[in-house]
Amino acid sequence: MKRYGEHRFPGKLFVVEGIDGSGKSTQLLLLHQWLQAEGYGVVFSEWNSSPLVRETTKRGKKKQMLTPATFSLIHATDFADRMEHNILPLLKAGAVVLCDRYIYTAFARDVVRGMGPQWVRELYSFAVKPTGAFYFRVPLGVAMKRILDGRRGVKFYEAGMDLGLSEDPEESFAIFQGRILDEYEKMVPEFDLTTVDATLPIEEQQTHMRQIVKAKLAQAKRLRVAP
Repeated sequence: MKRYGEHRFPGKLFVVEGIDGSGKSTQLLLLHQWLQAEGYGVVFSEWNSSPLVRETTKRGKKKQMLTPATFSLIHATDFADRMEHNILPLLKAGAVVLCDRYIYTAFARDVVRGMGPQWVRELYSFAVKPTGAFYFRVPLGVAMKRILDGRRGVKFYEAGMDLGLSEDPEESFAIFQGRILDEYEKMVPEFDLTTVDATLPIEEQQTHMRQIVKAKLAQAKRLRVAP
């Protein structure tokens, strides 16, 4: 089965990935604002945001009922719904779609939760290949400090407490995120992810990101007008 094929729609898809505290969401927001100012039609799509499964996910997390397989299938359902009703129609309409997390989040988290890498990749085989996929690389210690300094504690599933890694939420969070980080690093060559040094000043990261996005948009425009 051919997976993650190049789409032929006029729109473009850019995604950001990275562990919690990598700063990817901030960079995507800045990119969104810049593209709007440049006159592009831009739409934002966030991981785990489909109304189809939102309440189910919320109830499952509240009661701590989600098994690794259930977690994986719920997120795949969420993604499939957004892909069909949100992402693909917008790409067909010529919009620039920005995704805060894409299939690579599932490939990292689900595998860490014990699901087979091949199984998870087949589960998302319907996904289209992004125009650009940015991976914000950050040391675990830096990411942990950003998260824990910014709010009080971490949630049960966010910390990977369902895996029994540690009875201490912060320690469990560190172990869980460290394993996710390892999975992301494996995916860089597999999926040709564009790495961004997330320890650099915000402005430098954004400049690097804009240069790559601008080049890909210009290339797409040249291809459209070519005889």
